[in-house]
Amino acid sequence: MTPEMVTAIGRETVEVILLVSAPVLLAGMVVGLIVSIFQAVTQIQEMTLSFVPKLIVVFAVLIGLSPWLMEVMITYTSGIFTNIPNYIK
Repeated sequence: MTPEMVTAIGRETVEVILLVSAPVLLAGMVVGLIVSIFQAVTQIQEMTLSFVPKLIVVFAVLIGLSPWLMEVMITYTSGIFTNIPNYIK
């Protein structure tokens, strides 16, 4: 296994991690921003008001994007497994 192969695997791993986590994190961030603006405007400082909508949106995004997320992860994993003989050289 050459240093270039290790670097390529690491780069691809980071790309897959970012690709899979970005939609969920962005959805949570947008909802958090909207709830924060709502709390600032109405001066309601309830902790569950900021937590529950984010939780619901994150679960909805995970459920909605789960086929695509699984496809990305399965493609990456099968690529790693099929290239094991190339890594051993």
